[in-house]
Amino acid sequence: MRRVVITGAGTVNALAQDVPGTFAALAAGRSGIGALDFRDADRLSVRIGAAVRDWDEAVRFPRNLLSQLDRFSQFALVAADEAMAMAGPGAAEGAGVVIGSAAGGISTWEDNYRAVFAEGKNRVPPLTVPRLMLNAASSQVGMRHRLTGPSFAVSSACSTSNHAIGLAFRMVRDGVAPAMLAGGAEAMLCFGGIKAWEGLRVLSPDGCRPFHSARNGMVMGEGAAVFLLEDAARAAARGAVPLAEVAGFGMTADAADLVVPSVEGAAAAMRAALEEARMSPGDLGYINAHGTGTQVNDRTETAAIRAVLGAAADRVPVSATKAMHGHAIGATGAIELLACILALRDGIIAPTLNLDRADPDCALDHVANDARRTRVDAALSNSFAFGGLNAVLALRAA
Repeated sequence: MRRVVITGAGTVNALAQDVPGTFAALAAGRSGIGALDFRDADRLSVRIGAAVRDWDEAVRFPRNLLSQLDRFSQFALVAADEAMAMAGPGAAEGAGVVIGSAAGGISTWEDNYRAVFAEGKNRVPPLTVPRLMLNAASSQVGMRHRLTGPSFAVSSACSTSNHAIGLAFRMVRDGVAPAMLAGGAEAMLCFGGIKAWEGLRVLSPDGCRPFHSARNGMVMGEGAAVFLLEDAARAAARGAVPLAEVAGFGMTADAADLVVPSVEGAAAAMRAALEEARMSPGDLGYINAHGTGTQVNDRTETAAIRAVLGAAADRVPVSATKAMHGHAIGATGAIELLACILALRDGIIAPTLNLDRADPDCALDHVANDARRTRVDAALSNSFAFGGLNAVLALRAA
């Protein structure tokens, strides 16, 4: 079977609008969470989020293209451009694309619902459907870079990105495509998006504190991250420099509860990723935790990590970077993959911010508040979603 490496990366998120800026923010432990600023934000109970600031779509895209692009597709296109530029000449040949999203064009939905229901208009723009569909980002990216291989989208709530990247990994490994552009994009920071999440009562009004004894919920984010995964031999022939190797992927379903996670389901996905990568718990040098900052999720994930790692759980560094870039739902796993690459490539483990008092039920080797410099040869990236959908990536240093 083919080895699969990552040779290109691109991102737009609350920390920065490119990969170097995101790496710098992760290493510095800088938070992108702040006050929300959009129409009707004053009607919300929760008014903080990790928004992409100073985003000028009119500068980024020509007017004729903007009519086709919801905000989530805009993020995906800019991230994909960066990834393809980094991957270098020849990267697109025969490649496919899979970019996931949990909500798709939610701002397009909201704008047109307002027009029809609140403003009494009888027509919506003709490109409304192509803007809002979940595969819009994949389709736009594929057309922009002439990617004629397999092209599709996946949607599995908070596990979306890891599912997309994991499926792309297997397609390249198994020879379905020589390369795949994969990741996730999300733009749920609008009135309807936040109002819907408020109904679940899982949002924090004052900050994200994963694994903290006084944690009180997650903070929504937005953005995109996209990666070029390709056959290692092809990459070497092109002269491309790998950022990391994708070595394994595990996906399971709890099949138990729509919103309450399962220790067994999460642990099974972690074990599957390790097994496919032919890694043991002792090989791991870092785990990027799902770590949402909710009471049940953090406690459940800790138990799953301990169940899989055993005695190694006390010495494998763990951090939850959502305290910096927020929970970008379908894009989160992809943004968090950048934190894994930073650890594997540069030996810098991004911290869990706001962790001055860990919950005793979440006792692990937390990288709290400040980045840690250490050699990391292998890592796991965890994503666990509503519906009990679990997706875990196993990675190696290139």
